[in-house]
Amino acid sequence: MLSVGDFAKLSRSTKQTLYYYDKKGLLSPEIRDENNKYRFYSVKQLAVCNTIRILQKLGVPLTEIKTLLVWRTPDLAEDILLRQIGDLGEKQRQIAQAQMLLHITLQSLRSGQRIDENIINVQHFPAQKIVIGEQNDYSDGKTDYDALYTFYQTVSEKYPLSEYDTCYPVWGIMSEKHIKKGEWGYPDRYYFFNPMGKDERPAAMYAVGHTRSGYGGGGGPVKRMYTYIEQNGYEICGDAYEEYPHNEIGIPDEGNYLVRILITVRKK
Repeated sequence: MLSVGDFAKLSRSTKQTLYYYDKKGLLSPEIRDENNKYRFYSVKQLAVCNTIRILQKLGVPLTEIKTLLVWRTPDLAEDILLRQIGDLGEKQRQIAQAQMLLHITLQSLRSGQRIDENIINVQHFPAQKIVIGEQNDYSDGKTDYDALYTFYQTVSEKYPLSEYDTCYPVWGIMSEKHIKKGEWGYPDRYYFFNPMGKDERPAAMYAVGHTRSGYGGGGGPVKRMYTYIEQNGYEICGDAYEEYPHNEIGIPDEGNYLVRILITVRKK
């Protein structure tokens, strides 16, 4: 037989935990002397105590643990364990999604560091998975924020998005037709920069420029970018993308966000 202290040490628990289990009817001492307040546990109770602790750590409610200990049938134990395995699988999936979201956000932040905002160049970007919304509607005085609200609604209806999916950065697409006309205003479409998206920002050559502004103010370097594209023997051959690698996550001044403009180009 083991005293409360010795049993607590062997089971890697505490006296307070054992008193609590006793109070809840989960695990009581095999020998109890009410006069001298002695409590003794048997070695065979270690397995029961360890099972309680493990199930509790895994999130099984104490009421279910108590039911298992009272009835102790293999079928009941299997049911509880299988259900908990399923719950853990879902938690692992959510953790993996959260990690991916954090990595994408970190990647975005890092991509905006140590750049020269005055430099315009042409770079090749690999294809990037994204989730694209429908064509934005700016009729009847609707603004970009109205379009953004509709974007969240329609994309959530179209795709089975999780709470993590809707937390990815939202950026804008300017259509080739508009940018060739020099019309740089509200985005034609919004998109999530989501690595699990079913859409794609294509692999291509992009003229890249940067500026500092708030949301929707990325048109600043566009004229200089048009000049650069023309003078260096390129032509516009696709959509443009307005990204915000540094936004409210790292910049307190909403008028000083870092905006990156990508215009699809090719050699003439």
